[in-house]
Amino acid sequence: MTSINYTINIKSKRKIYGIIGAFITLMIPFFLMFFNHNNHLETDQSLCPLKMLTGFPCPGCGITKSLVYFYEGDLQKSLYYHILGPLVILFCVVTIVVLTTELITKKEYFNNLLFNKKLAYGLGIFLATYHFIRIIYFIKNNSIDDILHQSIWK
Repeated sequence: MTSINYTINIKSKRKIYGIIGAFITLMIPFFLMFFNHNNHLETDQSLCPLKMLTGFPCPGCGITKSLVYFYEGDLQKSLYYHILGPLVILFCVVTIVVLTTELITKKEYFNNLLFNKKLAYGLGIFLATYHFIRIIYFIKNNSIDDILHQSIWK
């Protein structure tokens, strides 16, 4: 009986951590939006470790800026910074609703979808392809000096 309670307790904690993580993911760009005077996010140094070291963006680079501009109502600029930005907002909202519902009802929903290998591989292939295309455009539109300027090796 105790192992069943222990397992339920671990699952509940994980759901609470998921809710907190989704909430933080939504709130950090929301607060950054209030401090984006004169669009300084477009010119400030990225905090991405890969971009700081190499000058090249990682697959997740631009998500925060995408969320900030989505909150500001500029969908075009949001999609420019990362095409998945608006979907991150949708995913976080759905995650908060579903996990809260699971905690209240003590039932689990969408497990077959969330733990689906085909979906995971499909999303991975999409993200890899999208990143490859972004890198090609990044190299095409930036000189070596521009790329180094975006790193810590200015």
